[in-house]
Amino acid sequence: MKAKILFVEDERDLSLIVCDTLRQQGYDVVAAFDGIEGLARYKTDGADLIVADVMMPRLDGFAMAKEIRRISGSVPIIFLTAKSTIDDVEEGFGIGANDYLKKPFELRELLVRIKSLLRNKANSLAGNVIYSVGAYKFDTTNQLLIFNEKEMAISNIEARILEKLALNIGKTVDASELMIAVWGRDEVSNRNSLHGYIHKLRRAFRHDPNISIINQRGFGYMLAVRYTL
Repeated sequence: MKAKILFVEDERDLSLIVCDTLRQQGYDVVAAFDGIEGLARYKTDGADLIVADVMMPRLDGFAMAKEIRRISGSVPIIFLTAKSTIDDVEEGFGIGANDYLKKPFELRELLVRIKSLLRNKANSLAGNVIYSVGAYKFDTTNQLLIFNEKEMAISNIEARILEKLALNIGKTVDASELMIAVWGRDEVSNRNSLHGYIHKLRRAFRHDPNISIINQRGFGYMLAVRYTL
């Protein structure tokens, strides 16, 4: 069965080129040309993945994604944008984006990202991944921390960082690797933001004093759990 992609872009020529390429790759493609049409298309046709421009008439990509996230928390969303400030990227991920691609972009890179997200989605459906971190459970698919059977939602960015750390408990994860996982690139301007999200994760784990996220200066961060006898 073909994966269905909803492509929302107000630049008609770009939409035609991308949609034709996606169809040649075997995808079922639905095109929309602004956020209102994109939202309506999603409600009527659904989608396995959404690619959306940020700056669009009538309803922009961020506003459209907020409405879609009320319907589905799991459909992957890739934002396309000519804007690349860290504030814009953080806003997109905060809304629930799964990836971000700066215009102009290579079609091959878009295809790689689409394939990766669809593969991750299939793996998630096959089995939810839950990490044990001290007295906490980390539900990666639903982006939840669970402590004493109480659930606490964490942001998409926090979940991306934590998944990298949880996969390497007791090992230092390079700061560059964390930034690339979250923002798609390693830039000096992202380092303060990364540290801010690490601080939020430390607070989220405050109920278990045996858990710490250690700053290995000049290298990265390590999630550590002290086990007591």
